[in-house]
Amino acid sequence: MISPFKFLQEVRTETDKVTWPTRRETIVTTIMVFVMVTAAALLFLIGDQVIRLVITFILGIAN
Repeated sequence: MISPFKFLQEVRTETDKVTWPTRRETIVTTIMVFVMVTAAALLFLIGDQVIRLVITFILGIAN
């Protein structure tokens, strides 16, 4: 069994090996996530409206 002190030393050693993203990379990636979420939301909105119109037309539930 490893002591907690030894474990924390190993964790610190491993985190030193991590390549952390720069501030600019983080901002650009965050913006891209928001852009893709917006695009997906619009795609689903348009698809949903088209399906609604088709179903309404087929069933004859006009206003």
